[in-house]
Amino acid sequence: MATSDTSRAYAEYLDEEDVLSSFKQEFYLKEGTIYMDGNSLGLLSKRSEQSLLAVLDSWRTFGIDGWTEGEHPWFNYSEKLGAMLAPLVGASAEEVIVTGSTTTNLHQLVATFYRPEGARTKIVADELTFPSDIYALQSQISLHGLDPQEHLIQVKSRDGRTVNEEDIIAAMSDEVALVLLPSVLYRSGQLLDIQRLSAAARERNIPIGFDLCHSIGAVHHELSLWDVDFAVWCNYKYLNAGPGSVAGLFVNRRHFGRIPALAGWFSSRKDVQFDMDHQLTPAEHAGAYQIGTPHILSAAPLMGSLLMFAEAGIDRLRAKSLRMTQYMMDLIESELSSMGFVIGNPIEDHRRGGHVSLIHEEAVRICKALKDNGVVPDFRAPDVIRLAPIPLYTSFEDIWDMVQRLKTIMMEKQYERYEKKRGVVA
Repeated sequence: MATSDTSRAYAEYLDEEDVLSSFKQEFYLKEGTIYMDGNSLGLLSKRSEQSLLAVLDSWRTFGIDGWTEGEHPWFNYSEKLGAMLAPLVGASAEEVIVTGSTTTNLHQLVATFYRPEGARTKIVADELTFPSDIYALQSQISLHGLDPQEHLIQVKSRDGRTVNEEDIIAAMSDEVALVLLPSVLYRSGQLLDIQRLSAAARERNIPIGFDLCHSIGAVHHELSLWDVDFAVWCNYKYLNAGPGSVAGLFVNRRHFGRIPALAGWFSSRKDVQFDMDHQLTPAEHAGAYQIGTPHILSAAPLMGSLLMFAEAGIDRLRAKSLRMTQYMMDLIESELSSMGFVIGNPIEDHRRGGHVSLIHEEAVRICKALKDNGVVPDFRAPDVIRLAPIPLYTSFEDIWDMVQRLKTIMMEKQYERYEKKRGVVA
């Protein structure tokens, strides 16, 4: 609910009432810095550090026997993490596996589910999705000897920031062989109606998958209930698993037994993997979509992070996320209304992901000024400042302080000191 109280005292009151406030002490936070970029890279927690150290200790203690010995044997590590992740996406443990990277997993699943035949040869995506997904789709279409210019349909945005679900459904013609969409648009923070879109695809007998990178850990999904065919995501944003951490995927149990398009040794059923047979016996669950040996050290921090998610509960995290983004928007409207900012994300709770998208023609220079004022934002060309209050480690007082620092930057025109050019990594 929107508030008209813009005092620091009210922010302090909200923090006192916050049942999740204690989790902030679990994270390594730089003193004097307000971190608003957790939708790009989450911060390190003490539990993630400990779970990584535990794996290093297993390596030191057991050597190669770490694959089968110790508290968390590595041979089933990916499956164990998948079971811990499953409640966040509304899936059974068998439908989720931690493996690969987002784009590697996307290639695996598109290669498996995209079967152009007859008139059905096209893939539906949207024009605002993350570039890596488009590169993967173009590659997969080309591998079938087809022209991506003709066979990749990118649904247009009506306003340059959001995508209309009616337009996506209208694109699901009898020429479409696959639909791939983001759960949340990475610039504007729009949350798509996954349930509605999945039902529309199912009615038309079209497989549909989702990229959950900008929603997992911030939004509760029900992938099994909604009958989504597949999904992919990274674990280093809201899930705080560290830079380059191992990603995850979901495959609906309706597709168990299907041969993965890109098979590898860890696609095998566990009990026969070491038979060394040249005929693959795929795992009878999402584990079949693994390709290579699990990256244990890169997966380990996720275990510590997921222990906190289990304690906090995704529903409580989502509720706090919505309260924080609403509070931030209220402060922006109150304190910055005359300074040229436009809120670019949907304002309705059911259409908003986990970040606020703030549009300004001087966005790139404002982001540089924010950093020099102890605020870590995220810039997206050409004019978007993304601000992500993270339920586990952002306080309402952090949000209040951030808005006040931004107000000072604008009133003093501090941004004019900087070059209007983004860095190599935005």
